[in-house]
Amino acid sequence: MTLDELRTHLLALTPEEKAEAVQLLVHSLGDVWFGIEKTPGVVGGDACITGTRIPVWDLVQYRRMGASDAKILEAYPQLTAIDLSYAWQYAEAHVEEIELAIQQNEAA
Repeated sequence: MTLDELRTHLLALTPEEKAEAVQLLVHSLGDVWFGIEKTPGVVGGDACITGTRIPVWDLVQYRRMGASDAKILEAYPQLTAIDLSYAWQYAEAHVEEIELAIQQNEAA
């Protein structure tokens, strides 16, 4: 997609969607993600929900198995809907990283 094509799509977004797009771009530029942290030596340095040892790839895998956000929140009562939102945004922006982590952990 070219920048001109993207511009057309961006202008068609609602104000809320535009705000989300801006947030996604800012995060991806600095690779700083609200609610997500990587700590060497914790869960192999994988991206986790801030303040937990719950890796993003685990939540993505759970979702792929058919779990709704409500079911995931029930299984992880320490998480909030906002935590899941951060996880889904991170996963969308880091597809290869998440896929690799899932593969490595399935093989383990």
